[in-house]
Amino acid sequence: MAITTTTHLNFRGDARAALEFYQCVFGGHLTVVAYSDFGMPRELPDADKVVFGQVTADNGFSIMAYDVPSQAPAGSPAAATTRENGMTLTGERFFVSVRGETADEVSVLWDKLSDGAEIVEKFGPSQWAPGFGMLTDRFGVTWILDVAVAYAG
Repeated sequence: MAITTTTHLNFRGDARAALEFYQCVFGGHLTVVAYSDFGMPRELPDADKVVFGQVTADNGFSIMAYDVPSQAPAGSPAAATTRENGMTLTGERFFVSVRGETADEVSVLWDKLSDGAEIVEKFGPSQWAPGFGMLTDRFGVTWILDVAVAYAG
């Protein structure tokens, strides 16, 4: 049996912009379907919001997103993620991890994804990988980008 896992991000009105940005960063095919495409009357407040969106690329990158309906209660804002003394301090429940085979290929993604981002830890060599970096993008999603290393077990 083969399975895949795809991160599904929840936004409050900017899912389309986020998905378009992620497509620019990672390449691939963008699919965006609005609530009105599924029959919601166009005059309702959320009709133009994203009910289903995804970016899928031949290199294996895949992410999904939608806009939470406006009547849904807002979640608690997470405290900013920081790095201190080699430790990650966060109130977030998850990060999105992107891993590549070489520092050169990952640094290209880093340069694109970091546009408008808050850098948590600048991309560069780390104790455990030839490349590691962490940022919170302009949409509030925290990403870890690193270079895959085979560990002997």
